[in-house]
Amino acid sequence: MTHIILREKDVPNIRELDVYLANEGFDGLKKAVSMKPSEVIDEMKRSNLRGRGGAGFPTGIKWSFIPQSEPVKYVVVNADESETGTFKDRQIMENNPYQMIEGALICAYAIQATAVYIYLRGEFWDIAHDLDERIEAARAQNLVGDDILGSGYSCEVYTHLGAGAYICGEESALLNSLEGLLGQPRVRPPFPAQKGGGLYKEPTVVNNVETLANAPYILRVGGEKFAELGTQQSTGTKVICVSGHVNKPGNYELEMGKHTFRDLIFEMAGGIPDGKGIKAILPSGGSGPIVPATDEVLDTKLTYEDCQSIDTILGSASVMILDETVDITWAASKMTKFFKHESCGKCTPCREGTFWLDKVIDRILRGEGKRSDVELINNVAANMQGTTLCALGDFAANPILATIRHFPEDFYAHVDGDDEKAPVKAAGD
Repeated sequence: MTHIILREKDVPNIRELDVYLANEGFDGLKKAVSMKPSEVIDEMKRSNLRGRGGAGFPTGIKWSFIPQSEPVKYVVVNADESETGTFKDRQIMENNPYQMIEGALICAYAIQATAVYIYLRGEFWDIAHDLDERIEAARAQNLVGDDILGSGYSCEVYTHLGAGAYICGEESALLNSLEGLLGQPRVRPPFPAQKGGGLYKEPTVVNNVETLANAPYILRVGGEKFAELGTQQSTGTKVICVSGHVNKPGNYELEMGKHTFRDLIFEMAGGIPDGKGIKAILPSGGSGPIVPATDEVLDTKLTYEDCQSIDTILGSASVMILDETVDITWAASKMTKFFKHESCGKCTPCREGTFWLDKVIDRILRGEGKRSDVELINNVAANMQGTTLCALGDFAANPILATIRHFPEDFYAHVDGDDEKAPVKAAGD
C-alpha cells in the first residue's frame, strides 16, 4: 500500500523540504488557506479521523469546540510520546517532519490560532534542534510566520522540551509544563478548548503528532475519500508499534480493519523468536488491559471498536508481545513500578494506590505473600479506577486487574504453593 504517514518508505529523503515540496508537500495547507476556517473543520469531520494519541476522540469535533470569537488561540502538538512501547511519533518527526508541521498549521488555520507549540519529551532534544532548522527552512519559503502563502494569515511555530515525565503526555499536565508549572493534571472544567482551560488560559487544541500528520492528506484528497479507508468507526490508516517477543519489531502502517493481530504478529513482525508460543498481548503498551493470546484475540481486527469487543483498547497502538516463557506476575510488577514512578502524586488514590500495589506485589514475587494479598491488590486496583484527575490511575490499575482476571495461575504459583484452592474472584466478575 502507499503510505500516508510513513512516507519515507515510498519517497526517499522526504525529510528534506525540497523533496517534500516536490511530492505534494504543503498542498494541503495551500488548499486550506483558500477555504474558510469552518470549511476546513468540516472536511476533518467528514474524514472521521480519530485521535492517534490514545483516546481516539474525533479530531474534527475537537477542533470545532474552539470558540472562533476568541482573539487568541493556540495549537499544541503532543510530541511527548511517553507511553510504553510507543515509538511512532519519533519516526514521523525524524523521517517526515514537514508533514507534521503542515498538519499543525492546517489545524492552526482552522481554529485561527496565533501560534503552534510542539511539546517534545526531554529525551527528544536532538529532534527538537532538527525541527528548529526545519521550521526556519519552511519560514524561508513563506510557509511559517507572517502572511503564510500570501493568505493574510500569520502563525508562528515553536518547539519546547519537557523533562521526560510520563504524566505530561496527558494534555492538561502538558499545558502546565509548557507554562513552566509542575507537570500535573488540571481540574476540569474548564477544558483546554475553553477560555481559562488552555495554554495561558486561552482556548487550545492539543493533538498528537500522528493525528496532525494525517491532516495534509485529508485536505488534499478530501475527508470523504479518507473515510473510505478503514471502517466506519476507525477510518484511515494507523501506525502500529510492535515490540517484545517478535522477530521484526518496528512501526507498521496498516489500513484499519484490514488486518488482525495474527496478521500483524506473524506476517508483518515475522513471528515469535525460536518458534515459541504467544502467551499474552498488550495492545496499548502498559496502560491498556492485557489480553491472552487466544484464537479469538489473535483473529481480532485492528480497530478501536474491535479491541473494545475483547475488553481492551487499541489506544496509541503500541502492541507488545509476551511469549510463553513470561511470568505475568513479573510483568504486572514491572508495569506497576513504572506507573508508581511516573505518578505525579497529586491524587491520593494514584499516589498511595501505586505505592501499595508495588509493595504487595513485590511481597508476592518474593514468595512471602498469601492468597489474601492477591485479593488485596485486586481490590486496591479496582478502587483506583475512576477516582483520579487524569487517566493514570486507571492505567496503573489495568496491569493488576487484567492480569489477575486472565492469568490467575501465575499469581498462585508465587503464593504458598497452594494452586489447588479456588481462584481469586477478579473485580467485575
